[in-house]
Amino acid sequence: MLTHQQMWDGIDALAARYGYSPSGLAKRAGLDPTIFNRSKRIQNGKPRWPSTESLSRILAVTGASIADFAELVQLSPGDRPRGSRPIPVIGFAQAGDAGFFDDGGFPVGGSWDEVNFPNTRDENVYALEVSGDSMLPVYRDGDVIIVSPQADVRRGDRVVVKTTDGEVMAKQLIRQTASRVELLSFNPEFPDRVVAASDLLWIARIIWASQ
Repeated sequence: MLTHQQMWDGIDALAARYGYSPSGLAKRAGLDPTIFNRSKRIQNGKPRWPSTESLSRILAVTGASIADFAELVQLSPGDRPRGSRPIPVIGFAQAGDAGFFDDGGFPVGGSWDEVNFPNTRDENVYALEVSGDSMLPVYRDGDVIIVSPQADVRRGDRVVVKTTDGEVMAKQLIRQTASRVELLSFNPEFPDRVVAASDLLWIARIIWASQ
């Protein structure tokens, strides 16, 4: 059974994972900045639970899923995200070149720049810098998206895909079967894509974006 303390610990851990204080995360989600304050978690001597709306909003702005949040809720205090560490970052144009990724979508080599990102248990997360307008209105030129090649990919996730001919693109996953991957473009001016499984080098989930 999920306890009151676990729920609030999960929100604190989510904020830490994405580089926010609890009040900073609330503000980023368009909520009252004091809504997650510790002083408001008990009111009139009774536990106050966060609303489903506030939880939905903080998941939306971080890009985390319900499963991600559930994982944080179950972590012991010593395992919860703390601090930050440098992770590799590269531009989308370079990402299509050889030598930056292995066949599983994991970063390789030493030609990456770095940005700081809150610690996670996934040691293989990396960042891609958006260029151009092909991902509007979801991602703008200069935004940085954080990608996890180890995260499970599900229908509706925002993903980065690399094809065998070196094309790298960020889309929303519509459907993935044994024979093909169907992708929805963020920008309606660009066509949706269907990539044959034989032409797919790797697919990785976007877990966060700086916007």
